[in-house]
Amino acid sequence: TVTIKSTGQVLTAGDVISLNGGTGEVLKGAMETHQPSLDGDLGQVLAWADAVGDSMKVLANADSGKDAAKAAELGAKGIGLCRTEHMFFGKERLPVVRRWILRGEYLDKVQAFQRSDFFEILKAMNGLPVTIRLLDPPLHEFLPRLEQCNEAMAMQLGFGADIGALKEKIESMEEENPMLGLRGCRLGLTHPEVTLMQVEAIMNAAADWMEEGPGIAAPRPRIMIPLVGSLAEYKLQAQIVKAVAERVKLDRGLDIPYEIGTMMEVPRATLVADQIALLVDPADGKPLCQFFSYGTNDLTQMTLGISRDDAASFIPDYMAQGIYEHDPFQTIDAE
Repeated sequence: TVTIKSTGQVLTAGDVISLNGGTGEVLKGAMETHQPSLDGDLGQVLAWADAVGDSMKVLANADSGKDAAKAAELGAKGIGLCRTEHMFFGKERLPVVRRWILRGEYLDKVQAFQRSDFFEILKAMNGLPVTIRLLDPPLHEFLPRLEQCNEAMAMQLGFGADIGALKEKIESMEEENPMLGLRGCRLGLTHPEVTLMQVEAIMNAAADWMEEGPGIAAPRPRIMIPLVGSLAEYKLQAQIVKAVAERVKLDRGLDIPYEIGTMMEVPRATLVADQIALLVDPADGKPLCQFFSYGTNDLTQMTLGISRDDAASFIPDYMAQGIYEHDPFQTIDAE
């Protein structure tokens, strides 16, 4: 049950509520809904962006073809962030992903649905840039909780009827501080097969779209390496990305355009950003980094030493006492 303290009203399982995504209001019952439109303040800001052309492009976040199509319909000039991990949570996909993580199996099946999703996103954007972030979160985020483990799940995930072995494997992957643990480019460096799989999926999806027929706008995938903190991390991952991308181009006989870049979200990376920007591939002398994106959530929490997931317990007090004028996770701390 849920009790509304101010009124004493009690809601139980099965009661219908509606959420206003714009205001945060919780409303009792089913409200009439409609597709979002670009009006009001948002419409005005986007109109200003369109008016200044190339100097200001408003991009969207999208992790599926459906979302990308809606973004294009609403005037987005590309996808600024496609989170590949969001493709893993489908009901039929999650067991496959878990089996790959726990048993090292089915990576080809994971690649197949990633390739399909990338194709739909690139198709929806029809030649506009699509920035795709390689796998970022810790792998244990995709695993079941220990209390969810049962014999059927153990069988499904390749452990026979051995629930204990399944739990032991899950426990071995837990981290004390996962936000600063084995994730982002660290995952790609310690498990290079992950990077290989994702880049193959992206490039083959782009090739699939190019082969759809004449008049197709060339896809523009931008492959983003996450959580880089040092020059060596970026260089090693970028060289893997480039090698795989070039191999797919050769295999498919297509000149697939692509870019490689990184997300600035670790404070150290911002301090060596000039060096990352100047990196070149020793094999051909060409730049290894074509773009930066900015991950303001991680950059803010690592710079301030504040967990964004726990900040709500004290940030309002800080604002009341004048320590912060604004919530630092809502407004960039320019100073």
